Amino acid sequence: MRRLISLMAVLLPFFLSAQNYVQQIEQYRQEQLLHLNQKSKGPVAEQNLVYIQHFVPQEVFRAEANVEYLYNEPTFRMPTLDGTSKTFKRFALLHFSLQGKSLTLTAYQSVGILSTQVSPYLFLPFLDLTTGETTYESGRYLDVKISDIQADKLILDFNKAYNPYCAYSSGYRCPQPPLENFLDVAIEAGEKKYTGPKHQREQDNSMAKNFNDGEKELILSGGENDKMYVLQTTVEKDSIILRTLSDDIKFDDPLLPVLASRMLATVQNPEQAGVGIAAPQVGVNKNAIWVQRFDKEGSPFEFYINPKIVWRSKLLRKGAEGCLSIPDRREDVIRNYSIKLQYTSKKGKTVDELIEGFTAVIFQHEVDHLYAILYPDRLEEQQSKDIVPLAEKIEFSIEKGTILP
Repeated sequence: MRRLISLMAVLLPFFLSAQNYVQQIEQYRQEQLLHLNQKSKGPVAEQNLVYIQHFVPQEVFRAEANVEYLYNEPTFRMPTLDGTSKTFKRFALLHFSLQGKSLTLTAYQSVGILSTQVSPYLFLPFLDLTTGETTYESGRYLDVKISDIQADKLILDFNKAYNPYCAYSSGYRCPQPPLENFLDVAIEAGEKKYTGPKHQREQDNSMAKNFNDGEKELILSGGENDKMYVLQTTVEKDSIILRTLSDDIKFDDPLLPVLASRMLATVQNPEQAGVGIAAPQVGVNKNAIWVQRFDKEGSPFEFYINPKIVWRSKLLRKGAEGCLSIPDRREDVIRNYSIKLQYTSKKGKTVDELIEGFTAVIFQHEVDHLYAILYPDRLEEQQSKDIVPLAEKIEFSIEKGTILP
């Protein structure tokens, strides 16, 4: 009996510790569910939260990593699931052991247009042997703070691994884990694959802004029919604006029609005529574009407020592109053949439209500007893509006399 009591005295703290750990993980997951609820502006309808499932918490999937800092790393654009990209830099290599294997994850840091605009969080997207089977096919994420690093050590708790919003809904910009972050183990911890209905994210006009004072001054610097200066990548101060993310604009801002008129005069200027233009190209970091609709009779120019591409076809096309902001360059760029566009009407309503062909290319080019992406960035991306040509498999044709822009 004494021996049994002694054994219980030794084991009890371990049982209590394990129980407390499981409770901590369960509490963390409940907090995550609150953020995912559409009532909290999350991507999942309340009745579908039951489809979010997790592995049973296990402390064996909690590892201590040795931190190897990386210095003088260049920034790079990490592709996102909506076809755009976000800017990061490699911050550190995290070396740890799991299931008897020595593994390494790269920790990334989100970077703004200025070197001082860096996040206090580290981003750890990863793939593992459960990816596409029991977990989300585009990988999962871990978030940690830089301040969590103590004496060059960092705790990685894969029981807190979570799915990106893109697992539940389209219309989000979720970075795709780089191949260097593939872990050759089955991490049966954290969030499982979402099995509920997937939604399409609606426009959220509550986050839209009015023009700031500097933008107002720029818009009113000329008459409604006067063209504007087009920013150039060869000018440093211009490049900063072109490389800055734009914000949604309030559809009823009184200066929006003035900006639209001046942008149209700019893109139709015979000296530098184009087929599309985005507000950042004239110095205004707001989400507004003009596109020439070659898919409509008469090829009219049309103005779009807060455009988002919420779907892109797997079918790709290659074609020559230039840019009013990039002088003396014209190159072949691979784009999606068709897209689904979502934008705000002049009356504040959300509109969806399917677009294909060359007009879809123009939309992709101009929407990229709103995300601070220039077409040379796309050239870099396509160098690493494995493209399968279909010229010998599918025969495309058009009727004689059709305009080929």
